[in-house]
Amino acid sequence: MNEYFLLPLASLPFPNINPILIQIGPLAVHWYGVGYIVGILFAWWYAKRLAANPKLWPDGVLPMKPEDLDDFIVWAAIGVVLGGRTGYVLFYDLARYIAHPLDIFAVWQGGMSFHGGLLGVILAMTLFSIKRGIRTWSLFDVVATGVPVGLGLVRVANFINSELWGRPSDVPWAIEFPNGGPFTRHPSQLYEALLEGVVLFLVLRILTHSRLKLKTPRFVGGAFICGYGLSRIFVEFFREPDQQLGYLLGTNWLTMGMILSTPMVLAGIWAMATAKPVPQAQPQAT
Repeated sequence: MNEYFLLPLASLPFPNINPILIQIGPLAVHWYGVGYIVGILFAWWYAKRLAANPKLWPDGVLPMKPEDLDDFIVWAAIGVVLGGRTGYVLFYDLARYIAHPLDIFAVWQGGMSFHGGLLGVILAMTLFSIKRGIRTWSLFDVVATGVPVGLGLVRVANFINSELWGRPSDVPWAIEFPNGGPFTRHPSQLYEALLEGVVLFLVLRILTHSRLKLKTPRFVGGAFICGYGLSRIFVEFFREPDQQLGYLLGTNWLTMGMILSTPMVLAGIWAMATAKPVPQAQPQAT
């Protein structure tokens, strides 16, 4: 057999974009942080647009005031950061942080868990909605619609940082990451950016504007949770598992991301299956 056919296909070059967007003296602005900030701001802006559109809500009654979402953005940011960091410590590298507890606060070193951040935001939404007298599921629905944009941006930042890369591969679009060893790998960060970001956002957009599912509390939120879980489980088959964990239960495929995402799929299916439209107000007899 001709040895040419045994050679791997040429890989794409890694772009080598500086992970630091702007640096002034000791102050550095990283793409990763920009992704989080822009994602939160977009979700806030987009949620306000949806919450102010009476055509999307039962009987045209708006579910909350614009200033409610102005105030909630602070709660959301706290939930994302505290939940994301706590989730990473507990789910992905507990032994290290037990040995070096002060490293828990070194967030500039990286280490955030989406699943932990989601739990943090859910807690923040629950407490905030009770405090303001807002239907909790409607708040969850409207916030969930814009979250995929932030997810996509953060995954692109992961790619720029050359972290969370994929498993070795010889597909034509494989990339040799500068810190990924002498292998060409799946650019799994971009797979996630596409599925969790672009595709999931468009699906939710169809549900809110074409199917008018904001009139059915918890359906949109359930679709977001289920859609993210399915996307994450799929991409985990191409993503290199965390070095400190590896594959789980003696397999060569099961990862922590799959385990944490499976309950999300089930919870999302339950939310969509049990969601019911808000009864329309009956006209008063004259």
